[in-house]
Amino acid sequence: MSQLLTLSRAARLVGVSRGALQKKIKDGELPTFEGMVAPAELLRVYPQTHLEDNALLEHLMQIKESAFAKRIRERILPDPEVLAVRLSDLGHELAEVRTQLARYRAVSTEFDQRLAALTEHLPADARHDVGTLRDWLQSALARAPDETEHHLLAAKESYMRIMVAHVLVMPSHREFFVEGSDTLLDAALRAGLALNYGCSNGNCGLCKARVVSGQVKRVRNHDFILSEAEKGTGVVLMCSNTAVTDLVIDAEEAGSAQDIPLQQIAARVKKSEPLSDDLMLLHLQTPRTRRLRFLAGQSVTLQADDVRPFNYPVASCPCDDRNLQFHVQRQPDNPFAELVFQGLKIGDTVNILGPRGEFVLREDSPHTGVFIAWDTGFAPIKSLIEHAMALDVADSLHLYWFAPPRHGHYLSNLCRSWSDALDNFHFIAVDMPESAGTDPVWLRAELERVTRDHPMLRDCDVYVSGTPALQEAARTYLLAQGLPHDQLVLGDWP
Repeated sequence: MSQLLTLSRAARLVGVSRGALQKKIKDGELPTFEGMVAPAELLRVYPQTHLEDNALLEHLMQIKESAFAKRIRERILPDPEVLAVRLSDLGHELAEVRTQLARYRAVSTEFDQRLAALTEHLPADARHDVGTLRDWLQSALARAPDETEHHLLAAKESYMRIMVAHVLVMPSHREFFVEGSDTLLDAALRAGLALNYGCSNGNCGLCKARVVSGQVKRVRNHDFILSEAEKGTGVVLMCSNTAVTDLVIDAEEAGSAQDIPLQQIAARVKKSEPLSDDLMLLHLQTPRTRRLRFLAGQSVTLQADDVRPFNYPVASCPCDDRNLQFHVQRQPDNPFAELVFQGLKIGDTVNILGPRGEFVLREDSPHTGVFIAWDTGFAPIKSLIEHAMALDVADSLHLYWFAPPRHGHYLSNLCRSWSDALDNFHFIAVDMPESAGTDPVWLRAELERVTRDHPMLRDCDVYVSGTPALQEAARTYLLAQGLPHDQLVLGDWP
């Protein structure tokens, strides 16, 4: 096992989020060494970790139970050539460790022999002292170290290195893991990274990355032609290559909404599902070669047939950029919504133009995430929360959802499933009267609840998606209570 672990690998080994580790580091409980963690310190801070409860081992059992079904193999197991290289590397490392142990054993044996020879020429008192030292040395070498947890951690880390490759992205220093036969691009998107890409099919070349260290393998053919100079410097297409070993790559990422280009895509209706009497979940799917690149919380314009287009926030995570969800409310002045309720069928074309908007996640922030959603303002909040979960950097996430009787908390089961599955997610469902939207007293009372739950507002990023009245109330009250201005993010309301 390596002497130091990256935060992502350490978090994965003990089953906590990177945000939880970062909080321990910030509070001085967990020391770091050049941004990395020592295994002994990790086990000291998390002594109750059940290292045998390995999610990767559960994956392996799933494979066995499925009789190595092709879909499961491709999702969980690396390519055979990749697996062979990783096993070979681990074998070389094991051979080196065994060589070192043999050398240490030989040195300790020779040291004991020299001590024995030395005692023949020493006075009686000195011979006794040297004899005591020899006895201690022999006893120490024979005594098995009581480091069961360290051995389990080492075994788990070695297993992870075989099954999963770790990728460090420069210059951002973001990290992600490549599992199974995922490409670098697919794995990065699933982990919530906003790497640069276009067609995702090997045609445009926008997903170029330079391999700084490590080995990759092409798993998909691509039509885009890299120059000889690019090949010579280690440039590859992330959509067509997977990681053979742990990697360091140099790749472009979107740092803000301005870095995401405006795109026009013809998507197909995959499903329409009622959420309430006048609210519909519209599920669109883009072509495999023309996926929507967007940041969580952003909106797009939807248009179908000849009806007037309408803007909607994307209610799904960018980590699945091909499957897009929208919460469409029936409104008398919205012909597109009427078309969704009355005319759109599975397979029909819906044109997407976007993305737009600055209501995006502060991905590098160490603060607690507090999300306040009003009615269908939950749609972009859902995207933000799912993205935060994919990034796995937040110490804790808190959702306050104000819902009127006509819609209610229409995806409350989803929110409760998050609460059940994640220790750091908290859901507060707030039932509001129909008149609450214009009642400043009611708004103030609910915002006071937020500040009671989070008295240290300086340690929070607050995201508000709702009516102008809610946004103005949040701006006025929360800033007055000490929330820094740049830690309040307000969403657009259609």
